[in-house]
Amino acid sequence: MLHSKKRGNTNVRLFILGAVMFFVGVLWSLPVGVGPEAGHAAASKMAMRETSFSFADLAEKWSPTVVNISATKVLKQKQSHPFGGEDVFRFFGSDEFFRRFFGGMPHEREFKQKSLGSGFIISKDGYILTNNHVVENADKIKVKLSNGKEFDAQVNGKDANTDLALIKINTSEELPFVKFGDSDKLRIGEWVVAIGNPFGLDHTVTAGIVSAKGRVIGSGPYDNFIQTDASINPGNSGGPLFNLSGEVVGINTAIIAHGQGIGFAVPVNMAKDILDDLKTKGRVTRGWLGVSVQDITPDIAENLQLKDKRGALVSHIFEGEPAEQAGLKASDIILELDGKAIQDSSELLRVVAKLVVGKSVDVKILRNGSVMNFKVRVGERKEEKELAWGGISESFGMTVQEMTPDMAEHFGLKGKKGVIITQIEEGSPADDAGLKAQDIILEVNRVNVSSMNDFLKAMTAAKNDMVLLLIKRDRTSFFVTLRKQGTDD
Repeated sequence: MLHSKKRGNTNVRLFILGAVMFFVGVLWSLPVGVGPEAGHAAASKMAMRETSFSFADLAEKWSPTVVNISATKVLKQKQSHPFGGEDVFRFFGSDEFFRRFFGGMPHEREFKQKSLGSGFIISKDGYILTNNHVVENADKIKVKLSNGKEFDAQVNGKDANTDLALIKINTSEELPFVKFGDSDKLRIGEWVVAIGNPFGLDHTVTAGIVSAKGRVIGSGPYDNFIQTDASINPGNSGGPLFNLSGEVVGINTAIIAHGQGIGFAVPVNMAKDILDDLKTKGRVTRGWLGVSVQDITPDIAENLQLKDKRGALVSHIFEGEPAEQAGLKASDIILELDGKAIQDSSELLRVVAKLVVGKSVDVKILRNGSVMNFKVRVGERKEEKELAWGGISESFGMTVQEMTPDMAEHFGLKGKKGVIITQIEEGSPADDAGLKAQDIILEVNRVNVSSMNDFLKAMTAAKNDMVLLLIKRDRTSFFVTLRKQGTDD
């Protein structure tokens, strides 16, 4: 009995000794600076090594799908002579002297302007997706593949609103092409890889993370950019943004001048939505409601006694268009469209753009505190139509809307109609002129303004870049002269 107990104690001692030796061995294998921090550092380095291998594999596999695009535009410029222009020639009374020694009278000379960009192959038969601004107005487009082969390309379709273009090269060989991912599933903080030709440096690979989603940078009505800190530079435009599965999730499009680690990509789902139109029609067919909308500012929310700023405020209804036919009115707030909740005006524009022309959709609105539902038959947005009438007034740096009865009563103008300024852009002509939010526009170029249609007609009729406004503020009225942004005094 005693012998058995002694053997058991020996086994316990051996087990403890073995455990101690194991942990000593683990600690011995860690880098200098043994401890939990060193262990974490070693694990981090191991993770980075594994990640770098995945970057290398991704670059090796998908770089052949990325192309270099060179676009050439022919510009004409009048050539001058050392002694001046045509008036000087006439002063000397004879052209023969100058024709003999200086080549003749001034004439137009052609100059070639070249731009570089990127693109990526989306099908084995040579369709390539890129940015519209890379190939816009180009007289000649050259595409260079990763193997050095060059091809002439033609524009198959383009869409300035999303800055996307589809071009095509003709070749008998089957080309490698990308896989599309789902940009809606991208998460902030997720690794992404950009491949392109910054400054003409072929097939440059950079990596970073998704910094943000849904960025609106003022480039167009459908802004919904992916922001990334993966290095993007001039020449990257039109190139792909990959996730670590090797799927294209974005098209690299824009940078902020002098910004570091701030680049923007069009979500690939936006490209997928219009790709068929670009291929078959050469242009994009989009839905149209016939409304102008704006975001709900804190001042507007207070004036309309709204609990929150969710939704898109209808500031103008186009006559004879689907929204008017359905019964919508200015000052309605669109809460839902086709079953999708609307957070702001930008989201409404994107949802409307995806609607099928001719389809009847449900619209939920808030009017005078009551929720109402309408059926609207979607029209087709024509290129000459404005998605927002605000383009006219935004040239002066201000946003306006038709004054509602509640607003008129609030400002002591019960029973009167007009147009009210809701927002002023800092540093704009409107700001410089001293205009403020809640100023009421009574006249445009001495024409009375009692509705949004009056305002639009008067602004459109202005024959130059300057307008004269009669403004009412509190109990006083005064005239203001405005010039469009970018015009000289």
